[in-house]
Amino acid sequence: MSAGALSVGVDVGGTRIKAGLVDDRGRVVHATRHDTPDRTTLPRVVEDAVVGAVTELMARPEAQERGVVGVGIGAAGFVAADRGTVVFAPHLSWRDEPLQEKVSARLGVHVVVDNDANAAAWAEHRFGAARGESHLLLVTLGTGIGGAVLVDGELQRGRHGLAGEFGHMTVVPEGRRCECGNRGCWEQYASGAVLRRDALELLDAGSTFATALLRRCDGRPELIEGEDVTRAAREGDPVAVELVAEVGRWLGVGLANLVAALDPGTVVVGGGASEAGDLLLAPAREALARHLAGRGHRPVPQVRAAALGVGAGLVGAADLARRG
Repeated sequence: MSAGALSVGVDVGGTRIKAGLVDDRGRVVHATRHDTPDRTTLPRVVEDAVVGAVTELMARPEAQERGVVGVGIGAAGFVAADRGTVVFAPHLSWRDEPLQEKVSARLGVHVVVDNDANAAAWAEHRFGAARGESHLLLVTLGTGIGGAVLVDGELQRGRHGLAGEFGHMTVVPEGRRCECGNRGCWEQYASGAVLRRDALELLDAGSTFATALLRRCDGRPELIEGEDVTRAAREGDPVAVELVAEVGRWLGVGLANLVAALDPGTVVVGGGASEAGDLLLAPAREALARHLAGRGHRPVPQVRAAALGVGAGLVGAADLARRG
């Protein structure tokens, strides 16, 4: 393998497909971004979008000159222990989808598939906010919530490859209905989609407090997105700040449960909503400290924003492909 060779990382989320050419130091040489096809479409349509993004990158001059050693795909769903089959993706149309086999056959290159949060955790462990941390908990806030655990520097995928689906642990019995079929899942209270939902509820109610948010969607509430709320919060809009803080508090409640069970040294929070920074993480840290079992008698882990931002998933997927 050439030391200068690149790998391709793809992060397939419920809203966006992000892909990039990545070198052996975790640096993104070139990236592309596309909307994820509607979840009601056939699995082949999402597959086509992934293959299209990879093909676009492999045609780049950098890829042609330096070569591509493999493709890593981080999928927002349950990935089987074979690291090739997406068993279930709540926000996509994949059900027992042999993604590795299909994409590899179409591209003619080595392909690895893993859960998107596993990929992001690996990237932060290798190149980002948790470099050198042996016991890492990562939570990603996107359309839903993903999660991953490293113990002694190794990803913990579980007996069937399905570990880390923290977004679907129940935090409110008989609470809001989740797309997974259950009620009261954590991601119904702490995710990027929650920001959109709560903003939309305010706008639909005609709240005079949400006029700044209404301007962001050109007076059409249905166009508001979670990232719009995040940007508004960072710019000081008080309603957006309140919405982000509420998500942060729920984030901290869930983290308290996970920290009690896993005892990590560092918690890294990634995904699009994490771009709110301390507007999200400060209330999360406070809620974690308040709800953690044994508080006052045990270390509280650091809670950090992902250093690689929303690109962590594609960087990690690319590095996992490089490693085989």
